[in-house]
Amino acid sequence: MEIDTRRAGAHDAEELIRLRIVMLEAVEGAPVPPGEWSLRSAAALRRRLPAEDAGITAFVVDRPDGGGLAACAIGTIEERLGSPANPEGLVGYVFNVATDPRYRRRGYSTACLTALLGWFADHGVRLIRLRPSKDGLPVYERLGFMLEHGPWMVLQAPE
Repeated sequence: MEIDTRRAGAHDAEELIRLRIVMLEAVEGAPVPPGEWSLRSAAALRRRLPAEDAGITAFVVDRPDGGGLAACAIGTIEERLGSPANPEGLVGYVFNVATDPRYRRRGYSTACLTALLGWFADHGVRLIRLRPSKDGLPVYERLGFMLEHGPWMVLQAPE
């Protein structure tokens, strides 16, 4: 059975944030309350998704009952300096792969992610990264992603 995906638009912003909360709660194992962060994120999606050159897109599957989104995958393209392994310097980043709990195990997230990988290919992106959840790891491995090892550091600047 073919699953219909579509490219998300500005009108999908709130639903994309709702699914982001679903994903964050699954990863963190605790409730994630909406707040200033979710309002700012929705505003950024409404502003950036319609722009073809914004370097961000989302692919979604609508809920069968028509009441919102069942699943999504969002990705960005970043242009860095090239390297021998990535001469173009383009790096895709996948995030916010999420499925509403009522619609899991139907292939919706895989369909969204497959559409997103096609978007990356259409834009010449050959290097694609993501941070897998434990539940998502088998899906990503089936699509060809490999675990990457190496030192990562982060700096959280004070406000």
